[in-house]
Amino acid sequence: MKQNWETKRIMKIKKKAGHRHMTSFQIIILGFMGVILAGSLLLMLPWASRSGRWSSFSDTLFTATSAVCVTGLVVQDTATYWSEFGQVIILLLIQIGGLGVVTVAVSIATIAGRKIGLMQRSTMQEAIAAPKMGGIVRMTTFILKTSFLIELIGAVLLFPVFYREFGLGKGIWYAVFHAISAFCNAGFDLMGVKGKFSSLTSFAANPVVNLVIMTLIVVGGIGFFTWLDIKENKWHIKKYRLQSKVVLGVSAFLILIPAIMFFFLEFQHMPLGERIWSSFFQSVTTRTAGFNTADLDKMTDSGKMGMVLLMVIGGSPGSTAGGMKTTTAAVLFAMAISVFRKNEQAHLYNRRIAEETQRNAATIFVLYMMLFTGSAMVISYVEKVPLVTAFFETGSAIGTVGLSLGLTPTLGLASRLVLICLMFFGRVGGLTLIFATVSGKRTEYKYPQEKITVG
Repeated sequence: MKQNWETKRIMKIKKKAGHRHMTSFQIIILGFMGVILAGSLLLMLPWASRSGRWSSFSDTLFTATSAVCVTGLVVQDTATYWSEFGQVIILLLIQIGGLGVVTVAVSIATIAGRKIGLMQRSTMQEAIAAPKMGGIVRMTTFILKTSFLIELIGAVLLFPVFYREFGLGKGIWYAVFHAISAFCNAGFDLMGVKGKFSSLTSFAANPVVNLVIMTLIVVGGIGFFTWLDIKENKWHIKKYRLQSKVVLGVSAFLILIPAIMFFFLEFQHMPLGERIWSSFFQSVTTRTAGFNTADLDKMTDSGKMGMVLLMVIGGSPGSTAGGMKTTTAAVLFAMAISVFRKNEQAHLYNRRIAEETQRNAATIFVLYMMLFTGSAMVISYVEKVPLVTAFFETGSAIGTVGLSLGLTPTLGLASRLVLICLMFFGRVGGLTLIFATVSGKRTEYKYPQEKITVG
């Protein structure tokens, strides 16, 4: 009898051990998918469009994916096609996507007084790329308060400009919409009332709009933990974490150098002041924001490909931005320097970079290049468009940028699905998708080593 009871107990333990729970990565992916699907269904409703008719699922799925993945690519002009109800839904999707589905869910649970368990904390840690689980709930509160405060300040600064253009009611709505869209690096705009898909081209010479939008994009794209470092250590940069130093250094480089290149190689037809603003704005907006103040079709192929490279790099980890990330680019650069100097270890700011980080960076780079180039070749072939144009759209999608040369609204269903997958990949992250698919630690075998020549 005792032996029988012991056998049952062991079988029960084995059954529990064999039961698999969803991993943090799977929860993140399902969360994003759930919000996208809900947004798609809401946007299909007749009162979401100005025509009062049901919208096609392909249009709403693309729009919802672009909003949640804070991209900004659109198949229908946001201002002229969607009603005020539809625009509110899009803005909510942008806010949820920018802050992160898990961040919003944990925040709602905290406000409701629910206890945040270990699994939720672990998921939150993965979602915002936190270095440790401790203090994750406090970090969530900090993210929400800081985000809403920055968006409010941005809206207040934009209001006088939009008030003069559109009056009180629209002025408030336009200021709020564009402040949230810019901070979340989404790139959705309501300027279609001046011309479909015109973005912010009518404000190319306006210093307030340029400066506020650029600041919101940069602040939203540098990452929540960089904010925390700045808050805690102020101007004592030596005390910053390595990641914060890398993020700030690479971000400054990727804004300044392309701006100088754009100034001398593009926009020569503009007056000096507008040329300076346009050069800096296009340099900043390619970092996953999606607004534009210049006619991108008039840029040279070299300028367009330069923007494509910037779009693929994207923003920083744990931010509202997507893309390959600035830290990935920095690690790859450090690896290359270590090879050139014949050093055994790659390092940044006198700190050695872990081998696992180097492997992850190389994997992410290969994934992005394969998807970005492969998708461009498919779209170029299917839609019969120049490869540079296809590269621009796929780079914009996988970098969750939203800039377009006008190709996206004309795409067929197959090409739209390609861009939807790229936007989702760019926002959720390549490693998140891989870890969600391949869960659990697998047995690793060491094979005999043999050298091969590379380079």
